[in-house]
Amino acid sequence: MIFFSIAEKTDSLYDQQIVDISWLEFTLSLSLVVVTLLLSLLLRLHIQKSVFVASVRAALQLLAVGLLFTAIFDHKFAELWSWLWVTFMVLLATEIIRRRVPTVKRLPLVALVAITTSVAMVVSVVFLFSVIDYTPINIVVVSGITIGNIVPTAVLAVQQLNMQLTSRRLEAESLLALGADKSTLTKFFAPQIIKTAITTQIERTKVVGLIALPGAMTGLLLAGIEPMDAVLLQLIVMYMILGSATITVCTIVWFGLKLSLTTDLRFISQINDI
Repeated sequence: MIFFSIAEKTDSLYDQQIVDISWLEFTLSLSLVVVTLLLSLLLRLHIQKSVFVASVRAALQLLAVGLLFTAIFDHKFAELWSWLWVTFMVLLATEIIRRRVPTVKRLPLVALVAITTSVAMVVSVVFLFSVIDYTPINIVVVSGITIGNIVPTAVLAVQQLNMQLTSRRLEAESLLALGADKSTLTKFFAPQIIKTAITTQIERTKVVGLIALPGAMTGLLLAGIEPMDAVLLQLIVMYMILGSATITVCTIVWFGLKLSLTTDLRFISQINDI
């Protein structure tokens, strides 16, 4: 019984199978999860439940996505469903950021605008310049990769923003007392916060191909695509991720700092209430 297949571009997305993975092979891959559970028991790490839940949840979510891909992209309104899916991902990403940093108020709207702007710019560049073919599948894939990499960077940015306004509160108030306005305060705090938030993404881009083979390229190579084609597509993905993450972080930090002050240049009453 065939569980999964990777197909080349044909009249049907599912006509030609290049990599065939059976249920047995899939089950055998779970042996590594079993090893993790055993190590947790032996070393008393107490992470068995988390590992088990994460493994089951990942399987269910990806299986659901696979079924949705099959159902949606065979539908006559596939393009409409694709954009609805992207909208759902943007809203979910916004909610995830809000939940990760619940102490930061008035954030969801800023995050929503930042993520939407980043996704719109990536999609515009990729499809308007025909970097990648405009198809329902590619709409979801490109947007999903972008949003998936934006979220952790955005969460880190918000955490840094919250920490800076908490630990350096007196310094900020001193600047305001000396006549600084919102723009001055933003220019003072923003660079360090933004730099800290996107450093991980920059370092990941630096070492790509040296100590890590990214997922997009690996998947294409397994699918039988020419190595140079896989490399070029991976570079496109890496540049998309780096650019969108930077745009999102800059937007969130810039407006987050401005929203931390009232119109008369006083901090919101609650330290963590932005």
